[in-house]
Amino acid sequence: LKVIAIDEQLRVIYEDNVHFDKDLPEFKTQGGVYIHSDRLTVTSPVLMWVKALDMILEKMKSSGFNFSQVRALSGAGQQHGSVYWKKGSIHILKNASSELPLHQSLKSCFSVSNSPIWMDSSTASQCSALEKAVGGAQHLASITGSRAYERFTGNQIAKIYSQNPEVYMQTERISLVSSFAASLFLGDYAPIDYSDGSGMNLLQIWEKVWSASCLDACAPGLEEKLGCPVPSHSVLGPISPYYSQRYGFSPDCKIVAFTGDNPASLAGMRLQEGDIAISLGTSDTLFLWIQEPTPALEGHILCNPVDSQTYMALLCFKNGSLMRERIRDDCASGSWDEFSKALSSTVAGNNGNLGFYFDVMEITPEAVGIHRFNRDNQKVVSAFPKEVEIRALIEGQFMAKRIHAEKLGYKVSKYDEKA
Repeated sequence: LKVIAIDEQLRVIYEDNVHFDKDLPEFKTQGGVYIHSDRLTVTSPVLMWVKALDMILEKMKSSGFNFSQVRALSGAGQQHGSVYWKKGSIHILKNASSELPLHQSLKSCFSVSNSPIWMDSSTASQCSALEKAVGGAQHLASITGSRAYERFTGNQIAKIYSQNPEVYMQTERISLVSSFAASLFLGDYAPIDYSDGSGMNLLQIWEKVWSASCLDACAPGLEEKLGCPVPSHSVLGPISPYYSQRYGFSPDCKIVAFTGDNPASLAGMRLQEGDIAISLGTSDTLFLWIQEPTPALEGHILCNPVDSQTYMALLCFKNGSLMRERIRDDCASGSWDEFSKALSSTVAGNNGNLGFYFDVMEITPEAVGIHRFNRDNQKVVSAFPKEVEIRALIEGQFMAKRIHAEKLGYKVSKYDEKA
């Protein structure tokens, strides 16, 4: 969990973070998550997120941060994760005592204690059912911007409903991680914004309303549990009195809709039409601003968080930094300096040695395992020499990004040779 405070000139005046594994060891997460025994189900404890918020605000308070000067507050959450509020939780959220840290007040508010997150891939049957219900994968992509994906929230909700209908019935509101975080500050259920909402397989991206056919295919009475989606730059209301009383926020501090991490990156990078950005994170993402999208079976079209009339295109690669870190540990003694030196010691093109590295089932394309090829296009089973392995990984990852981007019709322009 990261916090950043900026002034009106966009100068950073405060920055800090809480590391889930290190700072909240009682939750026993690895990389902030639980990987379940089936290796497909991946969740995070909701109360860990709440406790991390308590912790970061206390750190700010003890450092003397002046909360009363904060005029507005917004944020971003990992996309696709979902939080399930138990019936009656709204009253607890609205009336939380400023004498207590928030995680103590909210500890019995969640019908699902471990939230499904973006790394989860346990909903294959729900994905098939959703695509079938709406007339096929391409038709679903044409409605919602993406074919059915296992991590997408609609399919996660469908799984919870099919496996635990009583838990679903006990749920009065379903938030995305972004709208959940906004709710904590608002002291009320925050609406889902268009941009993060378009990563659920539930929102009609053209009309910006929930798709009745998709909702019905996932679970009964779902629209009521989701609330009405709103533009990503909506002002939701003033901050909850809890924060004024406990930390000294001004009661006039505005809460602006939170959005997903990828849409927030597009906004933060100030992308414009024709720009392309690559984010190298736990998963790697490639995204750009587009006016007239053509949703396809690979990649995603999301509503643009900056301009509700336009869109952003997104390609997500699950084997991102985790794969680079693994090869760094195996081939460079865990040192990025050694990794960089090894990379620099090899030539571009790697003398025809190429590798595709997927420790976990990849999203784009659907593949798993380590696949090495030599210059004669023969599949090489054994490992490459360390420096060759490192370049094969980096070049393979970027080649894949370009190939899949161009398949979707993106034009990756070359630099003007005269420049």
